[in-house]
Parts: sequence; C-alpha cells; structure tokens
Amino acid sequence: MYVKDHMTANPITVSGDTVVSKAVEIMRKNNFHRLPVTDANGKLVGLITGGLVEEESGKKNTSLSIFELNYLLSRTTVSDIMIRDVKTVSGDVFIEEAAQLMIDNEIAVLPVVDGEMHVTGIITEKDIFQAFNDLLGYGHRGTRFIFKCEDHPGFLVNVAKCFADNDANLESVAIYHSAERGTELVVKATGEISVENMEKVLADAGYQVTGVAQTLEDGSVKHFS
Repeated sequence: MYVKDHMTANPITVSGDTVVSKAVEIMRKNNFHRLPVTDANGKLVGLITGGLVEEESGKKNTSLSIFELNYLLSRTTVSDIMIRDVKTVSGDVFIEEAAQLMIDNEIAVLPVVDGEMHVTGIITEKDIFQAFNDLLGYGHRGTRFIFKCEDHPGFLVNVAKCFADNDANLESVAIYHSAERGTELVVKATGEISVENMEKVLADAGYQVTGVAQTLEDGSVKHFS
C-alpha cells in the first residue's frame, strides 16, 4: 500500500503572499485544516494549519474583538506565520512509513512531494486510519475469524487450505502479537460456508477460535460468542 494510493492528489495550495484570512476561508469552505504553501513553480515552501492560525492570532485568549481580529488576519500573510521546516513524504513509499514519520514527529499531516519538491498530494492521519480499515476489509460483507496460532513457517499455508477447501475466499489476513494473548491470526473471509461449520473446520485442524464477527450486507456487525 503506497502513499500515492491514499493521499489527496493535487491538493489546493496557497502562495506565501496570500493573506491569512483568505487561507482560513479556503480551509473553511473546503472543510479541511491544512494548506501547503508553494512558490511560483509549485514547490513546497511551507505549511499553514487552522491550529497555527489560532495560535499565532491568539484567537483563544485575545482581548481583540472579532472585527479587530479579522482586520489583523487580513493584514497578515501566510509567509509571516507558516511552518517552514515541513516534514514531507514521497508518494512511492509504503503508507506505514508515512504513519511512522507522523508518529516520530508528532504530526498529523504530510505534504507529498516529488524529487524536486513539487506538491503532488497531501496525506493526513485520517487517510492512514482509512487505509488501515481498507486493509482489514472493515465494512465489507464477510466474516472475521480470530484464533490463536503458533508462529512458525508454513502455518499460514495450512490456514489458507482450511478456508480454500471449504470455498471460503480470504479477503484479508493479519497477525498480531501480544504479551497477554500470544500470537493471534485475524482472517476476513467471504463465501457460503456458515460460521458454525468454519469454526468446526478450524477446531478440527487444531486452531482455537477466540472470536468471530460477521459484517452483514447492510454494514451492521454480528458478533458470535
């Protein structure tokens, strides 16, 4: 999963000489909170956010009236307050690299740039969350089986065979390790086999099913005990 597959491509940008009030209007009108700042050649030079505007203007604790505050924002340019040392990412890296970069730098957005720093997209923590849900097949019709397993070469082949032999298609597979529960495998499957029959197939193969959740056609989720 690449950044370019989950980013907002060709995002709206502003120039450094844009007044802050105009940048705020653009963000409000389009329902987002960050704007890359570019030069005349489309190269990234900074980033402005709604939170930054509030911080720099003292909106939350100022004694200025709304009219005085709006006047101030109409006289301040984006280049006066923008973040200049902006963390960026390439569209060709794996999305987990972008997620780790956000974590390491405690940020929630990354402009996506090419080799010459032209802005090609923007990716936010919300996009990362959506990619995570997509990877696990959340919201798609099917059944999620959670069961304990031994972490050794070849065990996934045996698991896949259990489902394939019963006409169940694997939509997603994830392995989790925890100190409390050990190694667990989460399989999202689709097909005609019933939950009860698949649980029996897995039990007969030596797997201990610890949880089952079925996403129905209307998107609701049914949990099995």
